[in-house]
Amino acid sequence: MDIVIQRETLLKPLQTVGGVVERRQTLPVLANLLVVAGENGLSITGTDLEVEMVAEVKVDQAENGEFTLPARKFLDICRALPEGAVLNIKVEENRAVIRSGRSRYALATLPANEFPSIESMEDEFTVELTESSLKTLIDQTQFSMAHQDVRYYLNGLLLELRQGTIRAVATDGHRLALCEQPCTISAQEERQIIVPRKGVVELGKLLESSEEKVTLRVGANHVQVRLPAVTFTSKLIDGRFPDYERVIPAKSPNTLSCTRDAARQALVRASVLSNEKYRGVRLQLSKDLLRATVHNPEQEEAEEELEVSYTGEELEIGFNVSYLLDALSAVKSESVAMQMADPNSSCLIQGQDEPHCKYVVMPMRL
Repeated sequence: MDIVIQRETLLKPLQTVGGVVERRQTLPVLANLLVVAGENGLSITGTDLEVEMVAEVKVDQAENGEFTLPARKFLDICRALPEGAVLNIKVEENRAVIRSGRSRYALATLPANEFPSIESMEDEFTVELTESSLKTLIDQTQFSMAHQDVRYYLNGLLLELRQGTIRAVATDGHRLALCEQPCTISAQEERQIIVPRKGVVELGKLLESSEEKVTLRVGANHVQVRLPAVTFTSKLIDGRFPDYERVIPAKSPNTLSCTRDAARQALVRASVLSNEKYRGVRLQLSKDLLRATVHNPEQEEAEEELEVSYTGEELEIGFNVSYLLDALSAVKSESVAMQMADPNSSCLIQGQDEPHCKYVVMPMRL
């Protein structure tokens, strides 16, 4: 079979789909991309058996057929070719010959029937929301997901589906991020699903801040998102997410308000001398003043003072400075509020204009 296609038409879909292909594979065919040529162009599929990505590509010329190509090598070839190059791909038996100008590459192929496909989704219902809303949910929560935690259900993002609302929650046991957005749900009952970490990261890369409607199809074991040129499918984590609402602090009279950027910059400067392992910072709160101090094992010390709006009790409390900085970076409002009841209670961080997002950071002993 023969395929003729422009380099620029092929490069972006290849980069998108190639992102899910792992370098180390249990099956040789998982290092390949499945290419299916039909009347409507090419469909290119990559999977690691947990996440599957399918990109649709228009081609100049193609014969019907299907084959698999090594993902990394094929992508590297397309990157290396000059702008405006035209690729001619000829597939015969167990090899594909790619020609472009004076360049020629011969790649080994594997049979398309060996390529695994994610099982069809049954008992599904749909969730409809704007692409920018879905992007906001992921961008403002994914940093709090656990990484290789033995509590496997924390290594992902909880999506809680209620009538008219979709809520994303991520926690690693030390901090929590929560964000809500409006949506339309076809089912009546509430539902919780946990999308694995890799699926969340790859979906976040695909989304743009557009007001186009996107549909999430939710099945018993999978979630699927259809975008204009790409279909994303991910397995779901089978587990019970902890009762996160119990760890969200109630409203406290000890509320600090300040500009987000000023707080971030002060903490960044103080963190320069923090212990690389524990990253601890001590916050001392008094009337309209925040003092952040950091010590390290070399007996070095950094101190930052910041004028804030604070009228609660005098308070001294320790935190992991990285967790505070991550939460402040996620806030989009210019002004931020931080509530702390006492030195043993978690801190609740919210943007002044973002009631739909909450960030909780547990204290640490210093």
